[in-house]
Amino acid sequence: MQLATPADTRKAEIARIVQTEQDIASLQLHLKELIDGAAFKGSHRSGQFLRYIVEQAIAGHFESLKERVIGVEMFGRSPSYATGDDAIVRVTASDVRRRLLQHYGKYGATSEFRIVLHLGSYIPEIIRRPRTKLDLHEPDGGQHHQSKAARQGPSTAHTQPENLNATADPIRESPTSRIRSGIPWLRLGVVLTALNLVVGVVILWAAHASEPATTAAAVLPWSAFFSSPNTTHLITSDPNIAEIQGFTGGQISLSDYANHNYIPEPNKLTPEIDRFCRVILRGDKAAAVDTVIAVNIAQIAQASSRKIKVHAARNIQLTDLKTDDNFIFLGSPRSDPWSALFSDQLDFRFVFDKDSGQEIIRNVHPRPHELQAYIPTAPGWATGQSFALIAVVKNPDQNGHVLLLAGENREGTEAAGRLATDLSRLSDVLQKCGVPPSGPLQHFEVLLHLNMMAGSPNNADVVACHILPGTSVH
Repeated sequence: MQLATPADTRKAEIARIVQTEQDIASLQLHLKELIDGAAFKGSHRSGQFLRYIVEQAIAGHFESLKERVIGVEMFGRSPSYATGDDAIVRVTASDVRRRLLQHYGKYGATSEFRIVLHLGSYIPEIIRRPRTKLDLHEPDGGQHHQSKAARQGPSTAHTQPENLNATADPIRESPTSRIRSGIPWLRLGVVLTALNLVVGVVILWAAHASEPATTAAAVLPWSAFFSSPNTTHLITSDPNIAEIQGFTGGQISLSDYANHNYIPEPNKLTPEIDRFCRVILRGDKAAAVDTVIAVNIAQIAQASSRKIKVHAARNIQLTDLKTDDNFIFLGSPRSDPWSALFSDQLDFRFVFDKDSGQEIIRNVHPRPHELQAYIPTAPGWATGQSFALIAVVKNPDQNGHVLLLAGENREGTEAAGRLATDLSRLSDVLQKCGVPPSGPLQHFEVLLHLNMMAGSPNNADVVACHILPGTSVH
């Protein structure tokens, strides 16, 4: 007898849950509240993806829940498109999984339904919590019972724990600025719509809350950044821009990005690609890996009794950087065009290789045994090798300094962020590179090589480090 597969089990459970019109209405109401809630705010595409797979599952159209079909139905791909080269469905599904974890991590205990999207499948698992007598007969008040608003999730429930010394305040005040001010970002229950990463930061902080506190930063560059009287700003990447460049096959210049010209030559695109790129632009979000890096940096800042301010790359202007404050940029010029401002100071520079259609790192001043170019052998979410950069440079014409954490893909940026926030390992690396980790600030570059395994960076090793000349700061 053939054993039932996990997909068969999920199909049977869905059929059991939606036996009546009332059952379907209840699930659809939960789906609407989930998509309208904090976890999915700012990502129309992920919300539509979740709605599509749940509604297809309710209707029993499981044949539609395959990567190619979803690519054609949701994203307008041609029926013959190469799913191995175009990862739009897999990337969106990964984002949906993360957002579901965020939502249920906060409201799962009181939610009647739970929707799970397992790795390797687009058939959702739908779980329904049995309703008790207390659920069916809600008192109007009483301290021993949860309110109806609390059970309804993020659209109505509201909690206000303490702020955690990390803020998403603006770099400057301006009537025309898109940066919103005065809103603490590491606070459970408060959503900052300008930065989609904040919900993830809240969940990740909660997961780390029971861990030992990070020791005060005594390692460069953190010791210099957090002993400075000036503020430290963290600028997240813009994965939507990277995605648009992937579809158009071009490279958005910093000038176009700064002027909000995100699709410089729309007349050269097919109507289908132009329409899809404009849909992508609605997201205005940070990459998932940025959330983890931001949390770790916030913990280092907090241990030094300092705060950081977080901004989305698309929410800042060039004038915002004309200050003596310190800045941290996440992502390469392809995902955060602002980081190109500092390229001239670097020996290891990110460039877009048109022949391969990917970003590589070029070594403009190779030293003995160093390569002239460091080229990834696999795209993101694949298996192969890639490279990343940690660099500290000067903010041109200002007194502040800049930390760049960037990879040739998201795995590289994740690896750079891991090393930069692992103070013990970072100290060892700097010592070997000839940079006294507890000494005065020096400008330097550390080039990392990493092995990628299905979307995760492994075995990140230092392959080169350069001390930039004449940059010791006392």
